Amino acid sequence: MNKTLIFGHKNPDTDTISSAIAYAALKNSLGFDTEPVRLGEIGGETQYALDYFDVKAPRLVEKVSDEVEQVILVDHNERQQSVEDLAEVKILEVIDHHRIANFETEGPLYYRAEPVGCTATILNKLYKENNKEISKPMAGLMLSAIISDSLLFKSPTCTDEDRQAAEELAAIAGVNAEEYGLEMLKAGADISGLSAEEVISLDAKEFSMGDKNVEIAQVNTVDTDDVLTRKAELEQAMEKAVADKGSDLFLLVVTDILTNNSTVVAVGNKEAVAQAFNVSLDGNQAVLEGVVSRKKQIVPPLNQYFA
Repeated sequence: MNKTLIFGHKNPDTDTISSAIAYAALKNSLGFDTEPVRLGEIGGETQYALDYFDVKAPRLVEKVSDEVEQVILVDHNERQQSVEDLAEVKILEVIDHHRIANFETEGPLYYRAEPVGCTATILNKLYKENNKEISKPMAGLMLSAIISDSLLFKSPTCTDEDRQAAEELAAIAGVNAEEYGLEMLKAGADISGLSAEEVISLDAKEFSMGDKNVEIAQVNTVDTDDVLTRKAELEQAMEKAVADKGSDLFLLVVTDILTNNSTVVAVGNKEAVAQAFNVSLDGNQAVLEGVVSRKKQIVPPLNQYFA
């Protein structure tokens, strides 16, 4: 049987890493030969979850076609967010909770996309549908993914299905979701030891919007001012990213996990940000009150503006 690699998007977050690991565990228990891998460095939040549940991080890969003929995608489908040589391998499956864009295959595949807040919520269903028990480590990682993507159940992307899955997984993992979740999010909010380039790439995604290329990075924090004291160096890193990639807009979203507000810093087409969110930018910065979700509150207005 041919080996299959399972991975999420570049600049992996907790859902991407956890879902790759948990889905590989499920597929292997069903007799398949799969391995979870990652397309970027592990962030502090994700490392906290891996350490807490004693799970080894997947190995880093830059290409996949030199070792396998087939792959499974989790937590993404847009090609610019995936491995560079994706076109050279067969995509067997996609398990995702995002919009479908820039994606096509030569043949049929298993595609599972649901309007829930986290890929791990779908995986929780898949374990049940295949009559497989979820181990404590896998439950812990899947719970961590839901907490991360839902910002501890505060994001508008969070559904009743996500909350129910988190309750079930917390029981298996043996943790209090609220207490564990806050500590995990705080671990991810510590960027003191990171360079500006690392900060803006921690959780960054590229999007095609109309004929424009937009990159949106999100950083969670417990003190927005602490992040913005580094604004000059962050802007410099963003400007370099725009120049290197030819992007039309780079938007850094600094989300306060305590107030549930976000401050955005824009490099490139700042007028798009002002118009899309109906705000006045002070220089290149604005506060978006009640905005915490990139998927539901940041991408749609920008996509509509550029459409």
